[in-house]
Parts: sequence; structure tokens; C-alpha cells
Amino acid sequence: MSEHSLPDDARPEQADALPEYAERVLEVTELIPPGRVMTYGDVAEWLEEGGPRQVGRVMSLYGGGVPWWRVVRADGVLLAGHELEALGHYRAEGTPLKEASRAAEGHLPRLDLKRARWDGGERAQGHT
Repeated sequence: MSEHSLPDDARPEQADALPEYAERVLEVTELIPPGRVMTYGDVAEWLEEGGPRQVGRVMSLYGGGVPWWRVVRADGVLLAGHELEALGHYRAEGTPLKEASRAAEGHLPRLDLKRARWDGGERAQGHT
């Protein structure tokens, strides 16, 4: 008998729930204020678990429903394949950018991490 043929009350709870680590990464992503960003490594450090690659994997698999553009590469380069969509969000939110040099591929700006980076300061106000 497959799980899908079981009555609703006999199915394992949270059969389609996200892995616990993924839920935590997405919760942190939702805390980042508009106009601010955290790097993949910042999120892992904030959670005190995993690393940049694990956070990146979670974002690539599950990040579509959260403000994914606020979790970024440590070098400030926009997410490949999503540059223009991310740039639209950054401009709408007033996220600090560094304009691209004429030599930059595609003439796309980078994030100004010194000004845009968020340190998770609201954690002390009840978020764990």
C-alpha cells in the first residue's frame, strides 16, 4: 500500500514538509530587510550551522517563495541567470549598488556589500 492510498489521518505528518535546515534558511531570508542583503556564508553563520554551499543549495531548491535576491554571493556579483530580475528588486528596494565599469561583462552593477550587508541585528529582538 502506498503512502498516497492511506487515509489522511494515517499518513506520516509533514510528508511534504521542507527539511528542517531549509526551513531555517528560508526563515532567515525572510528577516532580511528590504534594501539589505546577507551572503550565503552570513546566513550559515547566523544559523550556526552549515556553510555557504549548503545555504546556496537550499536557496536554489526552495528559495522561490522568499526574497531570494537578498541572499547573495560574497563578491557582490548578481546571481547568474537571474541578474535582471534581481536588479529590478534591488532598484525597487534601494539596495546599494556599485555601477559596473565599462569592462564588466554585460555592464551589470554589483552589490555594494559594505553598505548593503545586514548583520542580522533583529535576532536580539526575539528571533532565534
